[in-house]
Amino acid sequence: MIRLLYPGGKTKALTFSYDDGKIHDRRLVKLFNTHGLKATFHLNSGLLEHPGTISRQEAASLYDGHEVACHGVLHAFPSQLSNPALVREFLDDRIALEQCTGRFITGLSYAYGDHSPEVRAAAHAAGLLYARTVRSTGKFFPPADFLQWDPTCHHARALDDAALTDAFLEAPGDTYPMLYYIWGHSYEFERDHTWEQMESLCRRLAGRDDIWYVTNIDYYHYLQAARRLVYSAQGDRVYNPTGIKVWVCDNGLVRTV
Repeated sequence: MIRLLYPGGKTKALTFSYDDGKIHDRRLVKLFNTHGLKATFHLNSGLLEHPGTISRQEAASLYDGHEVACHGVLHAFPSQLSNPALVREFLDDRIALEQCTGRFITGLSYAYGDHSPEVRAAAHAAGLLYARTVRSTGKFFPPADFLQWDPTCHHARALDDAALTDAFLEAPGDTYPMLYYIWGHSYEFERDHTWEQMESLCRRLAGRDDIWYVTNIDYYHYLQAARRLVYSAQGDRVYNPTGIKVWVCDNGLVRTV
């Protein structure tokens, strides 16, 4: 029996996702860096430089070691835009963010969590590979559809519901590859006076041998490669047609394919 694992033979993954590019991202990035955690930061390129928001110049360096992704040029409700305007909201955001960061920008979080089949089609047409919703599952499953990537929870629940994090940390991780996905806005820590709670949560989750700390896009690429593995009819052999190394447990032996 061959079972999928994460890089390094790990059985669990943790990713964070933060929207809007507010100046409080500075403190949050520092917190993540201190604890060796990885996050994706979704920016509105048309709102950079606005009061309380980071600048284009800062965006190029602040998020080193993390992912920068789209959130729509002007944070418009996607479903309220015409089809041409919708594609521009996504594609122009990609272009602007790629120009100011020098990176490939291929991720998205839906502004206001607003999406529909038409919105998802526009995101795909704009070359976006995944898109996060705001519909929390309270579960640790990988997404079935990356253009409807539901997180585990908003950070407010992770801070208040210790049992949820306990369930993730204490699970044996030997049935399926688990993913704990936490999202939010950095300004909420300032508004709600929860910076210390967030630091405590980060300490709890950091430094675990069984957890892969990963950005949204790196998780996407790995899982897509894993889903392209070709298994024999008896499930005792596996072939990897991609260029990405995938880890598996093969009858108790941890190896790469």
